[in-house]
Amino acid sequence: MNEVVDTLRKIEEKYKLFQQQQFTFIRALERSREEAHDLIRPVSSIVQVQCYKDHHCYNSTDRRILNMFISICNDLRCLCHRMETVHPGDSVTNGLLEKCKVLLNDSNDLSALRATYPHGVVNYLSLEEARHRYGGVVSVLPIVIDSMREWITHSKRHVLYIVSRQCATCKKEIPPSQTAPAAQTSNSNKNTVQLQEKDFQKFLAANQRPQQKAPWRPPGKH
Repeated sequence: MNEVVDTLRKIEEKYKLFQQQQFTFIRALERSREEAHDLIRPVSSIVQVQCYKDHHCYNSTDRRILNMFISICNDLRCLCHRMETVHPGDSVTNGLLEKCKVLLNDSNDLSALRATYPHGVVNYLSLEEARHRYGGVVSVLPIVIDSMREWITHSKRHVLYIVSRQCATCKKEIPPSQTAPAAQTSNSNKNTVQLQEKDFQKFLAANQRPQQKAPWRPPGKH
């Protein structure tokens, strides 16, 4: 679990850098769409971005930012598979992982996807860009990352619940007789010491002889 948390933290740091360059990302998509003569349809899938980068992008800055987006998507896919092996899962965690895998599918249609508060990625777009071009492609990463955070939170609670139940069960299984031997031993030792003191006093009383005074002798040499 710690490895999953650490991996997601690193992906989040990478995404923050990407998010700071969202304007560069949008301009790279604009130029690639113009080069591909593909200005009508929206950017609606990850594979579409991959295609732009591979075949219609000739600017090094544009290629770098498009490749950064694809790289984060690949990192999140790998983390999805890792999560499946770390936690056996329940209905909640399985549902969250399934959602992530669908969103990260290369050919999944992202057109209707929109990230909402607290994410402002859509707000940085113009109305036309948000509605018909890039609203979905800028929303997929924050939504997937949020789902993975939720997966981690739920999994930790589930593990803590299991551990607490096991501890409670162990306490119930301990017989009461095993919980008081120390107190019983302490009382027994105390009684033994008291008996030994009484016996010793009796022994002294029985064996102590009265002291005899020496006979009187007149003063002088003896």
